[in-house]
Amino acid sequence: MAKAKVLIAGGGIGGMTAALALLQRGFDVTVFEQAPELKELGAGLQLAANGTRVLIEMGLEEALKPVICEAAAKEVRLWNTGQSWKLFDLGADSIARFGAPYWMAHRGELHRVLTEAVLAAKPGAVVTGAQAMGFEQDDSGVTLLMADGRRERGDLLVGADGVHSRMRSQMWQSPKARFTGLMAWRGLAPMEALPAELQRPVGTNWIGPGGHVITYPISGNRLMNFVGLVENREWTSESWTAAGSTEECKADFAGWNPLIHSVIDVMGTPFRWALAARDPLPHWTQGRVTLLGDACHPTLPFLAQGAIMAIEDGYILARCLDENQQDPAGALMTYEGLRSERTAAIVKGSEANLHRFHNPVLADPVKAPQYVESEWQPDKVRLRYDWLFEYDATRLPIPA
Repeated sequence: MAKAKVLIAGGGIGGMTAALALLQRGFDVTVFEQAPELKELGAGLQLAANGTRVLIEMGLEEALKPVICEAAAKEVRLWNTGQSWKLFDLGADSIARFGAPYWMAHRGELHRVLTEAVLAAKPGAVVTGAQAMGFEQDDSGVTLLMADGRRERGDLLVGADGVHSRMRSQMWQSPKARFTGLMAWRGLAPMEALPAELQRPVGTNWIGPGGHVITYPISGNRLMNFVGLVENREWTSESWTAAGSTEECKADFAGWNPLIHSVIDVMGTPFRWALAARDPLPHWTQGRVTLLGDACHPTLPFLAQGAIMAIEDGYILARCLDENQQDPAGALMTYEGLRSERTAAIVKGSEANLHRFHNPVLADPVKAPQYVESEWQPDKVRLRYDWLFEYDATRLPIPA
């Protein structure tokens, strides 16, 4: 019996992970990406053990080694004094406790490695300049409709087309954005231009009243990724390409530790975007069409799990289809059932961290250290994070 022909709308990390996992199982897959060409876009991302074990299982470890940093630890630091507390060990500890490493990487470099693996498995698998607008489906298959009038027929369709998914909009009413009142600055700084104290394989959460900053090395330790969040209810653009100025970014972190400003000073043009929260979808699947990644569970970046959720989705989707080839539509429902509860919990947990990172008590020089020591006790940290890292998409039982 021939395996299903799968169409994927959207060639981001989730779409490419699904494509590669399906191709490795013998499915015929084509990815339709609206961008005219595939570029190494974006900034940094953190890949905990629940994500890296999937990438390793798909055979990508060697290709990723030159572009990742294997983290030794994560830490919390106070916004002004720089006082630090270990959040948790990583490196060898991550491998010992969770069976896989913790990596920090450039989103564009991870995407390139995934794309190259997809094209090696099936030359021509990625069609660029193909903006997916909607679909038609019947009992025998589904047709993807493109903006330029092209139509592509397949057995199944996966909507991996992001937070503003057109596939989702056709299926259900999209969840409304709730702007958090936070604006994020992002940029990349050359590691060699930074103080020696920052040139460590450590992810750092700088927390303060009304804002926080996340820094970590990427690109084989050549670059420092910077994300700085501040309260700003006037900025409501979710675009990642809105440029600001170094002066504006520095003004938003006036009074913060000089190490923060040493990064801002050398990272070139900073970009900014508004952070919006959305409720996860109660359902992802309609007949022969399903969703993955930000199309069905967009999340705030406060658990560093957004990209990993898409990776887990893509891999488990492929496993479900492989396990139930005689009923592909049923396999999509199995996939949704395996993923919806976990991803909803991550969305809610990420939103909860927003308030933890920005507590007003952090302005008090006496109470701030007490607050950190209370909120980041080892037992609390393990309760907050271990369930994320322990999850194994490669071994999760797939119902028949």
